[in-house]
This record gives sequence, structure tokens and C-alpha cells, in this order.
Amino acid sequence: MSRVLVVEDEMAIAELIALNLRHSGFDVVVAHNADDAQAEIDKVLPDLLLLDWMLPGQSGLALAKRWRSVARTKDMPIIMLTARAEEVDKVAGLDAGADDYLTKPFSTHELMARVRAVLRRKAPHALDAAVEVAGLRLDPATRRVCIGEQEVKVGPTEFKLLHFFMKHPERVHSRAQLLDRVWGDHVFIEERTVDVHIKRLREALVPAQRAQLIETVRGVGYRLTQHVTDAVA
Repeated sequence: MSRVLVVEDEMAIAELIALNLRHSGFDVVVAHNADDAQAEIDKVLPDLLLLDWMLPGQSGLALAKRWRSVARTKDMPIIMLTARAEEVDKVAGLDAGADDYLTKPFSTHELMARVRAVLRRKAPHALDAAVEVAGLRLDPATRRVCIGEQEVKVGPTEFKLLHFFMKHPERVHSRAQLLDRVWGDHVFIEERTVDVHIKRLREALVPAQRAQLIETVRGVGYRLTQHVTDAVA
């Protein structure tokens, strides 16, 4: 049973979300502020966090950034809940470390679809063999990305995105294709989400000097190239 932590200061909304999650078989814990949320995470790391943007004391945005900077919580899946519907706000939420973004008001159907999609992306692919491109090695069994002895730290969605690229090198993939193959259930996810995670993946690959592996094909999408080894010192 997956454990979901709902961090929402409006009690009626929190209880409605919790009720729907419990009806779908999830183990649900509710926190109404940042301190309570941190206390719950310190006790048991949830499989998924539903995080409200506007919280008393410390914002959900600040919390997401903090948790992404801590080793224990850096891979914790986060869906941001907010009334902010502008694209700049969505990008800010994703840049802060959210795996997805849900705008209020939202339907129960949309909520559950996003929860299932994020949990599917989190699921390990231990049966897949390790892959290597341009000296970069990704091992699904250990959830590690390395170049030589150096480990490259990537988030859970970026890991799955990189895995897909490395299994299909040199092929160009549209944003819609990436949503379908990497996100799976993308009926509610905007194509802009792909761009944000591509940016985060490139940033993660900078220390290993492999950011240029991910190429933008203008007007089409993205691809992973294998021909950068000679250009890297």
C-alpha cells in the first residue's frame, strides 16, 4: 500500500483529498503546515507528497526546494497543489522540484490520474539491463547514473527520461512521444513539462560534462546523441 502525505492548510480540502485517496486504497496522512509535514516525513518517508503552494509559515515552494536539497528526501515524488494557474507559476513549481502540478479546483478523476502516473514513474525498473552511452552508465537495478567512478545525481523523473533516451540513442522524440513513453498517463500533463525536466536533466549532467548529450531538434523535440566523447576533455 502506497503512503501519501497530504500537506494542505485548508482542512476541508485536505479531508476531501484524503477521503478519495483512502477509497482508492492509499495509506494517507494529513499535515496542515510545514512543521507538521516535516515531522511526518522525519517519522516515515512517504511514497508520494501532495503539497499545497500556500501554507502558513513556509510556502510549499520553499519546502519543495529544501526537500530536494536533502539526500533522504531528494527523490521523494511531489505533486504541487495550487490556485496559481499562470504558466510562470507552473514552471516555478516544477523548477522547485515538483514532479507534477495540479491547479485548483481539480476533479477527483484528475487527481487520481496524476497520483497514479507519478507513482508509476517512481516504480523501479530492476529487470532492465544497465545501459551506457558516451561513457555515461545508467543502472536501473541500483538507480544510479555514473561516469567512471563519479556518480551523477538525477531526480526520479529525470532518471526515467534519461533511461528512455539512452535506450533509444540518436532517435528524435517529440514532446508528445516523451510524455507517452516516459510519463505514461499524460492526459492532464502539458508538453511544457517535458521542457522543464529536460532542463533539469541537462543541469544534472553538467558536473559529468555530458549535458550536450541531450540535443534539441528545433520544431520536433529532443534526442540523445552518442557523438560527444571526443569533444569532452
